[in-house]
Amino acid sequence: MQMYHTSLDLVRERSPEHPVAIARPAAASLAARWFQDNFKGDVFYAVKANPSPWVIKALAENGVSAFDVASVPEIALVRAHAPDARLAFMHPVKSRASIRAAYFDHGVRTFALDTHEELEKILETTEGAQDLNLIVRLAVQTEGAAYSLAGKFGVDLNQAPSLLLAARRATQDLMGVSFHVGSQCMRPTAYSAAMAQASRALVRAGVLADVVDVGGGFPSIYPGMTPPALDDYFDAIQRGFAEMMVHENTELWCEPGRALVAEASSIVTCVELRKDDALYLNDGAYGGLFDAAHARWPFPVKAMRRTEHGAEVLDGPLRPFRFFGPTCDAIDYMPGPFWLPEDVAEGDFIEIGMLGAYGVTMATRFNGFGDIETVACEDAPAASMFGLARRSIPVPRSETQNVVSLNKARGRKRRRK
Repeated sequence: MQMYHTSLDLVRERSPEHPVAIARPAAASLAARWFQDNFKGDVFYAVKANPSPWVIKALAENGVSAFDVASVPEIALVRAHAPDARLAFMHPVKSRASIRAAYFDHGVRTFALDTHEELEKILETTEGAQDLNLIVRLAVQTEGAAYSLAGKFGVDLNQAPSLLLAARRATQDLMGVSFHVGSQCMRPTAYSAAMAQASRALVRAGVLADVVDVGGGFPSIYPGMTPPALDDYFDAIQRGFAEMMVHENTELWCEPGRALVAEASSIVTCVELRKDDALYLNDGAYGGLFDAAHARWPFPVKAMRRTEHGAEVLDGPLRPFRFFGPTCDAIDYMPGPFWLPEDVAEGDFIEIGMLGAYGVTMATRFNGFGDIETVACEDAPAASMFGLARRSIPVPRSETQNVVSLNKARGRKRRRK
């Protein structure tokens, strides 16, 4: 990837015709180290959040040695860039061909499930293997997430005991439980509440879990959404873990996606037309701005303009804007509000921050659009959950005020219970 110091340097040098994704590997590296230092268990990166090779490499080089995968292509991707990594196939519904390839071709031993039928499928396809790690996904009741993930996956807690018992009997290796409190969870207590529900299901089944996987859902910062410190989430998880009916060697896992990579990328788009408060961009809902359209999140934005002598960041009074993408579909619409200088105009560039998770990952080729180049920048992300004091990312003086630090640098060492 070509390297620039800031996104302004990109605009100054190239005036890009198509959307450009800005990769900030240093931000992913910092997040990886922070999770490794502070979460008292094993960290599995949820590859679905951003499967870019540079992300896999940055995380692996900074201590993340386990990955949550949902398909054989994701397995192959991780094997290509982190060949010695531990892989957990955490999609609860898999084809027999996918199970077979994961187990026999790629050495995957950890599989999630939420039905007796899926358990039988795994056992039959792996030819009765006894070295399986079987993780039963539970449907827990939670509140406080921007995206609820309830309804599609997870065994109902009333039916969970029989499945837990069957999974326990099916393997001589690890049997565990997992759940997901929802994406962008804003309540740390959601984790401890879910762990209490998981503990009751285990007690009713009369089995002990070797693994408690608290899933993902760890939040990032967006305008209007300032979550509690990640320390508070980890403290709630530790309290919940201490109260669970598990044995002293039970392993604690988590599957962060958004929290590890949201800060690590942004997208630079160009204004193709302005209609009062509506800006028509060359990227949108079918490209890297899926969450801005469908979740209606008002991502942080910065406007830049080419000048006779290079480029400048626009300043001055702000006003709210709406965005429309380049396709002819009316739902290619991002309501915002996105606060930008009131004189923003056609030909200006807008950097939309905090798009490392579910940004370019969601891009399609609809209407012939979708070309997104990736370059790297050395500057800081628009906001950070991980603090300035410990960051290795250069923070230009002009951008320091935009960086939000929420976490206490406790320096706690990772350990198993």
